[in-house]
Amino acid sequence: MRGGACIVGVGETAYTRDVARAPTALGLQLEASLAALEDAGLARADVDAILPFPNLVSAEELAANLGCPELRFATTHHVGGAAPVASLGTAALAVSAGAADCVLLPAGWAGYSGRRTRQIVAQDVASIPGGAIARDYYLPHGLTAPLQWYALLARRHMHEFGTRPEQLGAVALAMRRHAQRNPRAVMHGRPLSMEDYLASPMLSDPYRLLDCCLETDGGAAVVVTSAERARDLRRPPVAVLGAACGQPDPADEITGRADLFRTGLSSAAPRAFAAAGVRPADADFAQIYDCFTFELLQQLEECGFCKRGEGGAFVEGGRIELGGELPVNTHGGLLSEAHVLGMSHVVEAVRQLRGEAGERQVAGAELGVVTGWGDFGDGSIAILGRSA
Repeated sequence: MRGGACIVGVGETAYTRDVARAPTALGLQLEASLAALEDAGLARADVDAILPFPNLVSAEELAANLGCPELRFATTHHVGGAAPVASLGTAALAVSAGAADCVLLPAGWAGYSGRRTRQIVAQDVASIPGGAIARDYYLPHGLTAPLQWYALLARRHMHEFGTRPEQLGAVALAMRRHAQRNPRAVMHGRPLSMEDYLASPMLSDPYRLLDCCLETDGGAAVVVTSAERARDLRRPPVAVLGAACGQPDPADEITGRADLFRTGLSSAAPRAFAAAGVRPADADFAQIYDCFTFELLQQLEECGFCKRGEGGAFVEGGRIELGGELPVNTHGGLLSEAHVLGMSHVVEAVRQLRGEAGERQVAGAELGVVTGWGDFGDGSIAILGRSA
C-alpha cells in the first residue's frame, strides 16, 4: 500500500448547532463532497468510486445527485465511527489494485438537529453491530447510550491503573485549547479550565458532561487517487502509507471480554505501522477519535504511543497539546470542534501535512496518525505522510 494512493482533496461544511437550519445527511455530504472535489481540482464526473458512512446515505444516492456517470466501486464498512478511516484504507487498496481511479469518501449528519445518538441506539438496533444485545441486556439495566457503555471501561481503567479524573480532564482541556486556534470549531471562543471541568455535571460515573463529545450538524469529505495522477492535480498530495481495521473479541458486546481493554486498534495498529514501515514514536501528531476523554487515552495506549496503564500520565503536563511531545487533535476534535463521524480528523491531518493549519500548525509535520473508534470498540488507523 505504501505511497500507492494519496489524498488529493478535502472539504467541509460549517459546523453548527442550529435546529432551525435542519440540514439533511445527504445535503451535508454533498456540500462537503463538492468542496473536496473543488479542492482537488477534479470534476464530479471523475468520481468512479464512493465509500459512504453506514446507515445514512447510499453510494447510489450520492452518485445520482453528484452526477457521476460511471460508478465502478462502492462499499461500506459497518464499524460505526471507525468507518471513515477504515474506508480510507479500502480506498487506497482499490486505487492500488486498479479497481477505482478517483474515490470519494463522504461523511456527515444532522447530529444535533436530527435524531441524537441516544435516540438512534434506542430506536434502531440494526444501526450498530450487537444492537440486539444492547437492546436485550444493556438497556433494561439503564445502559441506554454509548456514554454509559464506555464509562464501564473508564472506571475499570481507574481501578486497575489509578487513572485520575484530572487526567481525563487534561484530555478535555487540550481539545478545548486547540479549538481556540480553530475558528471553525463550535467551542472556539469558549476556553475551559480544570475547575470548569471538575465542576461539570456527572452524567455516568466517571464521565462528566465535559468528558463527552459534541453533538453537531456537519459534513466532511476526502478524495483519494493514485500517486501518479496526484502529481498533476491542484494540491500537494498526502500519501496513505499504511492502514488497518480491527475488532475486539467479542465484537458485539463489552462486559464478557476476557481482556476489557483489547479493542480493534490493539491488532490494527501494529499492522498499520508495519505496513508503513514506521513506529508510533515517529509520528509528528495524531488525530484520535475522541468520542469520550478516556477513549482517546485508551487509543493512545493501544496504538503504542505509551504502554497500557500509562495513558493518564501520557496526557498530563501539556504533552498532547501543540508544542508538546505528541500534539493530538489539533483542530479540537469531537470534544471541541464538531462530531463529524471521524472524517474531520482525516481532513485536519491532511491540512497539517500540507502545512495549511495556520495558527495550529505543527512545525515540520511530516508524518501523522489518524484513528477511528466505533460501536463496541471497533478500531481503524491510517498512517499518513507528506511524501511516499
